[in-house]
Amino acid sequence: MRILLKTVLDCDPDTAWRAIRSPAVLQAVSAPWMGFESREEGGFPEEWPTGEHVVCVKAFGIVPIADQVIGISFPQRRDGVRMMRDNGRGLVGAFAPMRRWQHSLTVAAAPGGRTLYRDQLIIEAGVLTPLFWAGTWAFWQWRAARMRALAPTWASRPSVPDRLSPSSPSQPDLPGQPSPSQPSA
Repeated sequence: MRILLKTVLDCDPDTAWRAIRSPAVLQAVSAPWMGFESREEGGFPEEWPTGEHVVCVKAFGIVPIADQVIGISFPQRRDGVRMMRDNGRGLVGAFAPMRRWQHSLTVAAAPGGRTLYRDQLIIEAGVLTPLFWAGTWAFWQWRAARMRALAPTWASRPSVPDRLSPSSPSQPDLPGQPSPSQPSA
């Protein structure tokens, strides 16, 4: 089953692109209903690199309900649209029945220096698919509302790498991360 979302964010496309690649933003737009804890040594990176990342999903940010793989890739497009894809899957717990989780997030320029954000999720969980779809659809509406509310707070930077690579310096300036102008606590 498919969930589609299309909205305009009140930030420029470079800022939105940096935000969707940030685990801190994933946490911010998912709270308070869901939280994520990295199962990898060293915790979450500042930006999602290509590859598989195992996370513990927590209901209300507290109760562990599942372990899942977030499988990140950055498919190249020729139309000026930037895309991040998560071909993840459930490992154990509530998401174990999930056979397919294909989540595509795209950003493109919108009028007025804003961003057209599109989000598509295709899920398959056998006979449980309709149940997963209903819960995920409701959660997706929450995420979209949070993204629209938080987007104006995502400070822009003049130099944002177009592609994530090991040589790209990370420049945090997103919710939950100190910026170079703000000392960390």
